[in-house]
Amino acid sequence: MSHFTALSLSRKLPALIGAGLLCLATPTLAADEADAPKGPAVSVLKAAKSCFNNIVEVSGIILPREESAVRPERPGLKVSEILIEAGETVTAGQPLARLTLPEGGVVNVQAPVAGTISSSTATIGAVASPRGEALFSIIARGEYDLVGLVPTEDISKVAVNQPATIRIIGAGDIDGKIRRVAPTVEPNSQLGQAFIGITTNRRLAVNTSGRALIKTGQSCGVAVPLTAVQYGTAGTVVQVVRRQRIETKRVETGLMSGGQIEIRDGINEGDDVVARAGALLREGDPVRPVAAASAK
Repeated sequence: MSHFTALSLSRKLPALIGAGLLCLATPTLAADEADAPKGPAVSVLKAAKSCFNNIVEVSGIILPREESAVRPERPGLKVSEILIEAGETVTAGQPLARLTLPEGGVVNVQAPVAGTISSSTATIGAVASPRGEALFSIIARGEYDLVGLVPTEDISKVAVNQPATIRIIGAGDIDGKIRRVAPTVEPNSQLGQAFIGITTNRRLAVNTSGRALIKTGQSCGVAVPLTAVQYGTAGTVVQVVRRQRIETKRVETGLMSGGQIEIRDGINEGDDVVARAGALLREGDPVRPVAAASAK
């Protein structure tokens, strides 16, 4: 080999070696690209266990559970002094008014039970008698009922001692409990009555409208957000991600609460569920799952 030829090869050798290394590296890069995630990023979350309360909602009005009428024991007495007003709370035996006897002297009219004075007709100088209009009416022991109207399809779910949350206009939420369920329904409206007992220190206005949320039971199972469920002609479905691809699962749904829905059948606890299911995602589509908490 001539000096010229050897020199040419020595100059080309680095370039040839570099080209060879490049060729050797090419299959590795292609393999890396093949393994890289493809498709759009989707927000996913784990299907988790949750319990849902079975709630029956009824509307009604507030009524006294027991109301005592206060009258004098003998006729011919006149009201000489009024010691209490409507809306005030009284104890058993507390004087409510003083009455003048025909023969002279004064007697007290006392509260027969503790409670709240719901109304008073007592006026100075008025004549009171055992058979006349009551001087005072007392809501005994401050106990009320929300008399709720229950649809026929729900009446069988309601039972004595079930807890209820009662929402009353102007009074907020108050705890209650089913005290009695009427054995019949009104034939025209097909509504039954449930008497929901309320015992509270708050002052409630009789005949005020209220709404009761009655807890009739509880169901525990897998839960997903409402946004994860799609409804269509093919049924109710949830999309999950397995091996970075979309799988569409038909599901049986149950109770709903707080933006979550119970899934009774179709997916399992721990499945990666697409947080916002959409028509743009189809069975088998490649995706890049991103945990919902960190998704942008």
